[in-house]
Amino acid sequence: MQEMRIDGKTMKLTDYLGKVFECSCGRTHYTRLEAAEIKENAVEMLPDYLRKFGYRHIYLVSDDITYEIAGRRIREMLAKEGFSVQNHVFRTKALVPDEEALGEMLLALNPDFEVMIAVGTGSINDLVRFFSYRTKRPFVTVATAPPMDGFASTVAALITGHCKTTYETHSPRLIIGDTAILKDAPFPMISAGLGDILGKFTCLCDWKLSRIINGEYYCQAMVDMVNNCIQDVYQNAARVKEKDQEAVGKVMEALVQTGVAMSFAGNSRPAAGCEHHLSHYWEMLFLQKDLPPVLHGAKVGIGTVMILRAAELLQITPVNFEAARNHARSYCPEQWETDIRRVYGAAAAGIIQLERDSGKNRTEGVLKRIDVIQEHWEEIQGLLRELPKAERMKSLLKQLDAPYYPAQKGITDEMLWNGIVYAKETRSRYTILQLLWDLGLSESMADQLVAYVNQEAICGVLD
Repeated sequence: MQEMRIDGKTMKLTDYLGKVFECSCGRTHYTRLEAAEIKENAVEMLPDYLRKFGYRHIYLVSDDITYEIAGRRIREMLAKEGFSVQNHVFRTKALVPDEEALGEMLLALNPDFEVMIAVGTGSINDLVRFFSYRTKRPFVTVATAPPMDGFASTVAALITGHCKTTYETHSPRLIIGDTAILKDAPFPMISAGLGDILGKFTCLCDWKLSRIINGEYYCQAMVDMVNNCIQDVYQNAARVKEKDQEAVGKVMEALVQTGVAMSFAGNSRPAAGCEHHLSHYWEMLFLQKDLPPVLHGAKVGIGTVMILRAAELLQITPVNFEAARNHARSYCPEQWETDIRRVYGAAAAGIIQLERDSGKNRTEGVLKRIDVIQEHWEEIQGLLRELPKAERMKSLLKQLDAPYYPAQKGITDEMLWNGIVYAKETRSRYTILQLLWDLGLSESMADQLVAYVNQEAICGVLD
């Protein structure tokens, strides 16, 4: 075993792969991701890797867009190299990673396959990750764009029972990120990747909050890993707008490395916090209303600006801890369930069951947390002060032609308000949004954030 030591100046993505680390946090960290090739013409390395792994029978999965970008080329290349290739192309206009899509993959299945190859980004990878895990086969990812951080993750985010649900699965053995392909992706997909990375500011704050308030397991090594990714992307943001091939490759590396951190943790805690919960909530609403989908990273970027502004407002809000305790005592589970059915619609059943299982809103637990929050309030305020300013984040996203306010992507005032109050229910994880709930400030904060975005619109700030 190697003791894990993080050196931000020298440790790169490949340094984490194929190793097992004994960490100072007391846990053993490893990832099943064995290799990541992020360079020009990396896709040409795929046949050699498949031979090295001992695979001959391939199940290749793409959609009608990613098939034309890289799937057809891969299919023809592998066939020419003597591989047996079973090919499935999703033909739906907007692929949703749900039960229907999984069923389609099952019906197209030749059971003799040895490895799956996902050609695409979020939905394709989540579907292949889940399907390969359940069929006890490995998989390989060939990315066609860098819009999200789930490439190396061990979890798959699927829409099941109308609810965005995270399933424990496994990592790919290999990730291919051909920068010649990635740089030609539509720029909104590239900027979405930036939005996903910049959301790590708030998610790491959430993790630190939970360590203080709940005594949750915490690993500084993983935090350092993710911070390194944030800073690398932050410094190269201007070059990304120019579609500079090296800079786009840096975004892809950062997205993969944050996925490795998730593998080390065994869950998404190092890379997803309340900014992601807002994204999940809005995604469920968009699906139910049959609205055009919005890229995950774009929603995360918007959510990050909202959470940063909430953190700023919380720093200047007088907190009455006795009023917070009275608010906790007034909690009515029946009324809460009524509210959840109203704001979650068809996804409500899964959300209600999650709360019944976790009990995060129960009065006794909230009261205990309020005691801890009051005791550590100065420390918590210090964490909030370390976050970037919302205006700085908004300015950076604006420079990248990325969305930074809800209305730019069709997220209404009602969706924003309900998100601030209820998006925390998508997970049992402690975040800034749960902190607002514990303090009895969720609704007043939602009011202030709606007023904030509307004031910007009135002043003509929004493009």
